[in-house]
Amino acid sequence: MSKSNLKAILPVMFGFFIMGFVDIIGVATNHIKADFALSDVMANSLSTALFIWFFILSIPVAMMMNKIGRKSTVLLSFAVQTVAFLVMLVDYSMVTVIIAIVLLGIANTILQVSLNPLVTDVVSGDTLTSTLTLGQFVKSVCSFITPILVAAFSGMAFGWKFIFPVYAVVSLIALIWLWFTRIEESKAKDAATDLSFGGALALLKDPFILLYFLAILVLVGVDVGMNVTFPAYLQDKFGLDAAAGDRGNSIYFAAKAVGAFLGGILLMKISEKNFYKCSVILALVGIAALAVVPSKVAAYICVALFGLGYANLFAIVMSLALKHRPENANEVSALLMMGLIGGAIVPPILGAASQGAGTHIAAIVVLTVIWLYMFCLFGKALKAKD
Repeated sequence: MSKSNLKAILPVMFGFFIMGFVDIIGVATNHIKADFALSDVMANSLSTALFIWFFILSIPVAMMMNKIGRKSTVLLSFAVQTVAFLVMLVDYSMVTVIIAIVLLGIANTILQVSLNPLVTDVVSGDTLTSTLTLGQFVKSVCSFITPILVAAFSGMAFGWKFIFPVYAVVSLIALIWLWFTRIEESKAKDAATDLSFGGALALLKDPFILLYFLAILVLVGVDVGMNVTFPAYLQDKFGLDAAAGDRGNSIYFAAKAVGAFLGGILLMKISEKNFYKCSVILALVGIAALAVVPSKVAAYICVALFGLGYANLFAIVMSLALKHRPENANEVSALLMMGLIGGAIVPPILGAASQGAGTHIAAIVVLTVIWLYMFCLFGKALKAKD
């Protein structure tokens, strides 16, 4: 790898760290629920206010990206995210909470739509999957340290909310770093024409793209659902306090980080499709066993297994989709990012299941059932051309 390529890759990979800030919703939901005495359904609906923007804005962001470029679009996301983390410093109320979550959702939508295509401008095609996987590792590192920082800040004067100004500063640093980095952007073959809703949605007529889109919807929905549910599950089943529940999420994110790191290495030698199959099975074992484990230690082991299996699936699905239709890279990225609406759909369903059954084990069962969709790709989407 040349020195110039390394200079371009580093700030782009740091963008994946910033992308990980979206996972703060899991930790924040449980604290906001306690601060404002919200029900399970209302608390889990906070994820809807964040992830619904992926469905609304993904294609408009791709249209904007075709006009102003990938790098400029990523820079815009960093700027909006900086503002999002500063909002609750003005006043901590349900109004400012909603505003901050909405801005964070908008910022992360812009970032996720534009960052993956930008990666294709700094790495070669044969290393795309491993690079995207390492990007997910970087994202998981951020997700891992977030609950730890929140738990540490909980004992300070400003409380757990001190995480917001800290992440505002980090977002600003990312903006400045990428601003001064030179990246030679390529354009998709059809970028000369204006991207439209109809043109992007027409890609769903491709059965493989449709299956990849549904896979992203399931992956994000289950991930956010686990992020929100696992701390509450630990409190419900084993009587842990909120701080201990947050630390339980750190185990999940640590497993995802380890899995993504190992995946970034193994995917250079192992077929991504075979790796996919092993990952889905491992994740299923972990999530299904959570419903019946007798101790918190066993629960930690199960969530770690799920995290290890889950870690590389988003990057693999994204890579398969981009390689299936490389001439429509921007459109494919936008369309798949619309699948992040799963993060808005699944948590309220889990909240209703938990509230109706009187236990968060019900939410774990629902997550297991949703996860079974990933097996549908074994004989279908994984047969797509590379």
